Amino acid sequence: MGKVLGIFTSNGGVPKLSVNSVDISESGLDGDIQADKKHHGGLMKAVCILENELLIKLQTEGHPIQPGTSGENLLVEGFNLAIGSTFKIGTVELEVVSAATPCKTIAESFTGGNFSRISHKKYPGETRWYCKVLQPGRISISD
Repeated sequence: MGKVLGIFTSNGGVPKLSVNSVDISESGLDGDIQADKKHHGGLMKAVCILENELLIKLQTEGHPIQPGTSGENLLVEGFNLAIGSTFKIGTVELEVVSAATPCKTIAESFTGGNFSRISHKKYPGETRWYCKVLQPGRISISD
């Protein structure tokens, strides 16, 4: 069974800061603003997910990545995420619709600025995921 380890929002940019709970609507997390609306946010990119298993792997490789520093909204563990998968966190239901293309704004989370380390094209499955919201609601840490 999967669970939420971290919830992160910001007024734009990274790192996103930790919150204990949040309301999620079809347009994303309340209080989370995307500075670059061309590449982030919207109904098909409402929630950005990072799996803890990948975070740990990246840290083991020596990358200075920490929860919230790669721009994710949710840090989760125990879900087997892929494009097309749906999953529930508390009352919220999400669908993975695409891989989140990494960009230079998260470079400080990677050794040598190598943000392409979480490129789905280069490392299939080792990425952040964009989700659309199928069922809005409220989530809390450990849901």
